[in-house]
Amino acid sequence: MNMAITSSASYAGLTVTPPFHARFRRQFTPLATLSTPPNTSSSSRQAAVDWVEETASFFELDNRPIMLFDGVCNLCNGGVKFVRDNDNKRRIRYEALQSEAGKNLLRRSGRAPDDISSVVLVEKDRSYVKSEAVLKIMEYINLPFPQLAFFVQFVPLFIRDFAYDNVANNRYALFGRSESCEI
Repeated sequence: MNMAITSSASYAGLTVTPPFHARFRRQFTPLATLSTPPNTSSSSRQAAVDWVEETASFFELDNRPIMLFDGVCNLCNGGVKFVRDNDNKRRIRYEALQSEAGKNLLRRSGRAPDDISSVVLVEKDRSYVKSEAVLKIMEYINLPFPQLAFFVQFVPLFIRDFAYDNVANNRYALFGRSESCEI
């Protein structure tokens, strides 16, 4: 690490001295540089795929959003049943994260295809994850949940996601898991 000392400057007869902490400017030299991964047929194929375009067929005939959930999680299956029971207008579709369609929709949302850490709500033009997905789902279902979502949105995102992550990381221990998707 190189250190350069900055000196005071004189402007129109006035001497301006920078504060003590600003007198030393650190110059860092990189320890490593990033390089592109080697070109392999599968990685170049995945990099070249436009997942929004690849999954556009999900929204061609049906504009309803798709709720992606962990198909073997008892909490997630219960959540899907709850949403289905409180969605009289059938405004949401459902897909397990572990399915091929779920993996493609995860890629569309910018997430890894094997990421089952969060519920995801995929709309035609946008995706929501974690607590934002839960709030958006609440907006689609029957009263009083849209009003509740309105008030919960004022809780800062980092607090909502902290609570969400704590439940999500312990969901199997707290609620168990099933051998296959029950929905």
